[in-house]
Amino acid sequence: MMMNTSEKKSTQPDITNWESINWLSIGKYVEKLQQRIYHAECLKQSRKVRDLQRLLMNSKASLLLSIRRVTQLNKGKRTSGVDKYKALLPSERMSLYMEMKEQYIKLHNPKPAYRTYIQKKNGKRRPLGIPTIRDRVRQNIVKLALEPQWEARFEPSSYGFRPKRNCHDAMERIFNIAKGGKRQWIFEGDFRECFDKLNHDFILEQIQGFPAFEAIRKWLKAGFLDNDVFNETPHGVPQGGIISPLLANIALHGMESHLGITYKAVQRKDKKTTYECRSSLMVVRYADDFVIFCESETQAKGLYHTLSPYLIKRGLELAEDKTKITNINEGFDFLGFNTRKYNTQQKTKILIKPSRPSIKTVKRKVKVEARSLNGQNIGAFIAKVNPILIGTANYWKSSVAKEIFQYVDYYIWKITYRFLKRLHPKKPWKWITKKYFTPDKTGQSKSKWILTDPISGSQLKKMAWTPIERHVPIIYNHSPFNKELLGYFKRRDIKDFNRNNVAYRQKLAKRQKYKCSLCTYSIADFSEELETHHKIPKIKGGSDEYRNLQLVHNSCHILHHRLFPAKGPSPTDKQLLAAKKYLYKNQIGRTRN
Repeated sequence: MMMNTSEKKSTQPDITNWESINWLSIGKYVEKLQQRIYHAECLKQSRKVRDLQRLLMNSKASLLLSIRRVTQLNKGKRTSGVDKYKALLPSERMSLYMEMKEQYIKLHNPKPAYRTYIQKKNGKRRPLGIPTIRDRVRQNIVKLALEPQWEARFEPSSYGFRPKRNCHDAMERIFNIAKGGKRQWIFEGDFRECFDKLNHDFILEQIQGFPAFEAIRKWLKAGFLDNDVFNETPHGVPQGGIISPLLANIALHGMESHLGITYKAVQRKDKKTTYECRSSLMVVRYADDFVIFCESETQAKGLYHTLSPYLIKRGLELAEDKTKITNINEGFDFLGFNTRKYNTQQKTKILIKPSRPSIKTVKRKVKVEARSLNGQNIGAFIAKVNPILIGTANYWKSSVAKEIFQYVDYYIWKITYRFLKRLHPKKPWKWITKKYFTPDKTGQSKSKWILTDPISGSQLKKMAWTPIERHVPIIYNHSPFNKELLGYFKRRDIKDFNRNNVAYRQKLAKRQKYKCSLCTYSIADFSEELETHHKIPKIKGGSDEYRNLQLVHNSCHILHHRLFPAKGPSPTDKQLLAAKKYLYKNQIGRTRN
């Protein structure tokens, strides 16, 4: 069988150094294989699925993309496993590729994970298992092949740890169910220590026939090192592994079918197809948290018994302190939001607002940051608090949060007042206001009392400036691996980018048509961190005005400055054009990993 030119270049690249790799071609090759796997699984062509998965996992393209993902793009790239090995330089990544390209996944023997802990909200510690760099690369390769197959199987009510699905999709589904009026009783469920208790045998049973079955079994049984003491893992998946969230979703899959929930396609008047649930129960699950809507209290109480076989198979049990039954009139908390029916004199409304615990969490974060900055200038205070306010406002903006925005702004004002009084204990308030408060520069309000750093000119943002925007949920079981829906997900990416980024980034992206100015590839798909690039470097007199700024991929930014150092001579138009073509050729393929 002859291989076409593009596939040959992707799977057998002629590599001289790390920076000469044609990432765009490789990425398209992997993405095309993932789409074929998804399509074959939808048609129940199991043999073809396995053949395509082997082709993808044995390709050098998937190895190269995985090495780049693990050692260059992921936030944990500087965190090593038990072998203390990291690959942060291009030469080290190249050596890692040369070492791993002749190794087969099925013969791979993983090392134990490195155990560390992070603090949880309730004061307990959550264990994390950090695999080695080589194990993470192998896990990413397996995930590239396994994820499109299971995306064709996963239920539409599942939203956690899935590509192009998020918390807001889950909350919008909850709103649509609650406003229907039929299902007024809610079974709030939470699995106790879900990741640590999952049954290995059940997970392996679900992926029976997968070409890398043996490798996944070894990862599950690899154990971990805690204070240099080896511990076995008879059950559970390590939180911290690249493939762990996918394996957890595979294990938890099947709740709808267990409860007898089915959907029926309905043709609307505008000739669009929608899917209606005709069952008395409806589920919304985000990772190990879930809610089940019921038509009666008796039905809700019966779910403890109904879910028992589902839980036993997976080695799980419900957390008693987090599992309860509530009525929609009382309201319930889920993913940091509170959903409740409000009965007024005029009509009843279903309103979703930020929950009280999440409001307290934001207030606590700001308070802790302010205390830690005692003695520092107001610029440090603004730099620390602004990201908290912007990120929280973007997360809450799809709910009924306008009054809560104003409430948090007032709390920030009190924190700011105390901070300024500690900063200048001997100065009168009139002197402080004259020095630190100026009119809003952004034009988002007419206020003349915006906290401003007199040195840099940066200003403290207000949550009330964030407009409330209704989130449009993802349609039924749409998947980014479906090649017929690429346009649909491109439009969603742009909307998500605008919702999750500050105004100046939105403006730059819109001017650039949501494409990187250096490589001309999309910046809206969240596959890589972005940097603000100065056309004329500041060291050569460039300004921070919009006309001198561009939004670019982090890797493009680094590569551009290697080609044209800021302290070197300014490039000519011909050199810039050649560099643009070079960057386009070497940009990372936008795979779904």
